[in-house]
Amino acid sequence: MAQLQKQEAGSSLDLVDIKEIKRNTVIVKDGSLRQVIMVGGVNFSLKSDTEQNIITQGYQTFLNGIDFPLQVIIHSRKVNIEKYIASLRARREEEQSPILQNQIEEYAKFIEGFVEKNAIMEKVFLVVVSFYPVSVLPSAAKVTGALPFFGGKKKPSAEVAAQHGEEAERLFNENLAQLNQRTGQIMNGLLNIGLEATVLDDEQLVELYYNFYNPQTVERKEAPAARA
Repeated sequence: MAQLQKQEAGSSLDLVDIKEIKRNTVIVKDGSLRQVIMVGGVNFSLKSDTEQNIITQGYQTFLNGIDFPLQVIIHSRKVNIEKYIASLRARREEEQSPILQNQIEEYAKFIEGFVEKNAIMEKVFLVVVSFYPVSVLPSAAKVTGALPFFGGKKKPSAEVAAQHGEEAERLFNENLAQLNQRTGQIMNGLLNIGLEATVLDDEQLVELYYNFYNPQTVERKEAPAARA
């Protein structure tokens, strides 16, 4: 039974394509990098015709200036109001006035009944910026298996591993600099359109992906507010 659970856990991990999250960046198992920008929405229908035309033209200019892969995600999720209802009832217990206690309870019941009949959805707008490195770091097996041309001493495995790690970190920093340039370009383009945007940090990325992989079992925390 324990062996079966271990195999199932291994299979689940194989489905997750993420190798690591660090420095506001998602490192995918194939070596490519991702940064995620959360974008604030805008009520386009409430804008005047002139404002709509300005936004549309700005968005066209923004798209025409992009020469690298870009992914736009609109994620809709049902809002969980259990904590909100619990806070209302906790407030009711603290209230001294019986009239206010009844009003708070009636309001809580109204919200519960409304949500049962009408699902309240929350939309999150995300832009994923990608970078695929051109160079590929040789595997550790190739590095440790390579023999010196003139038959010199073979380096100890610990030293080779350390050099391999240093080279990997150097390449990561170079690739991250390229990704940061792309993300900066996208941020400037979104701000020029009049949209608020922020790059998600490590903690927010972990929360985002965890919620994506566990939509039914995890109550989503408060979304990080988009800011300029």
